[in-house]
Amino acid sequence: MADTANPGKPPAGPETTGHEWDGIREYNNPLPRWWLYGLYATIVWSFGYWVLYPAWPLVSGYTSGLLGYSQRATVLDEVEAVRRERDARGQAQLASATVAEIRADPALLRLALATGKAAFGDNCAACHGTSATGRIGYPNLQDDDWLWGGTPEAIEQTIRFGARSGHGEAHLGDMPAFGRDGVLKRQELEAVATYVLSLSGMPGVAGASVEKGAEVFAGNCAACHGEAAKGNPEMGAPNLTDPIWLYGSAPDQVVATVTNGRKGMMPAWEGRLDPATIKSLAVFVHGLGGGK
Repeated sequence: MADTANPGKPPAGPETTGHEWDGIREYNNPLPRWWLYGLYATIVWSFGYWVLYPAWPLVSGYTSGLLGYSQRATVLDEVEAVRRERDARGQAQLASATVAEIRADPALLRLALATGKAAFGDNCAACHGTSATGRIGYPNLQDDDWLWGGTPEAIEQTIRFGARSGHGEAHLGDMPAFGRDGVLKRQELEAVATYVLSLSGMPGVAGASVEKGAEVFAGNCAACHGEAAKGNPEMGAPNLTDPIWLYGSAPDQVVATVTNGRKGMMPAWEGRLDPATIKSLAVFVHGLGGGK
């Protein structure tokens, strides 16, 4: 409505910014004061945070702040507190006892199984699976087939030092690359693969190739796997007479193994896990059902 006292004054209405698009005017509605005060407060708070807490990255670190607070340090302190609590519940006894003594003590056995199960999930399940049933190239820990021995003590040694891990006391022993290195010809590779498949009762394996494969096996493989192909835990040579195949039982998979060899690596956990945890893992793995 026009101001009759001031005919030249425009009608009263909302304040605008003066911007207009296609007849649409932009209003100039200021923010509520409480919202502005809140914004100013957060700005002031941010400056205080920069001063008191770690905030600014540096070339080789970061500013620690006047309070010197560190989430990492807090977590490490909490982990250390848990470790001390575990020690109070028997971890020190686990570390000082042998695997045989742990298995003979019901209280220590329960603690070792609980500790080993947690450690397995954190450190071993990535390769062996959450159920420890393994996969191609990673052994099933629930069967009774052990490359390096399935007694509790042998399992502990394997966990502690690994296989081909670079540790001075690790298990050694490689599967030669008979084909790649030119030791055996293609027909010989296929014949020996057929022979070892026949040893484990695989269906559809018979004929002259088996006889030829037996000759190739005796001349090249029996030194490690034994004349009866029952394997040798001291060398990590598997038993070839059972139906368990770490790298697959299809004929082409067996030929690939003989051709290129196998050099699977088991890491050494000594120094990465404490002695109590390693022993607990050995007890746990042995208790999965496949230990000897």
